[in-house]
Amino acid sequence: QVQLVESGGGLVQPGGSLRLSCVASGRIFVIYGVGWYRQAPGKQRELVARLTEPGTTDYADDVKGRFTITGDNANSMVYLQMNDLKPTDTADYYCHVRRGFTDYWGRGTQVTVSS
Repeated sequence: QVQLVESGGGLVQPGGSLRLSCVASGRIFVIYGVGWYRQAPGKQRELVARLTEPGTTDYADDVKGRFTITGDNANSMVYLQMNDLKPTDTADYYCHVRRGFTDYWGRGTQVTVSS
């Protein structure tokens, strides 16, 4: 069993920055494969960024150059640094990992980008 808990969301003005954190607990945990997803009102959940393997990351096209995903394997932490935020980034952000045939999700943290 894996538990994921997100934090760091909030209200920010366009052009601002936020850093989201995801802490994992439960079974012996390796951060690779952990990703951040987001879901805006009325839209499907979508992948934002993922740590695919050591030294390799994957990003959605509309966040490339603005968002950075990093991890601290020793402390089972994954971060999402979000810069130059836009109103279209407004969504609930979720931490996710798949282990075997099971998808694990956190409860999400809300990000609102508005002036």
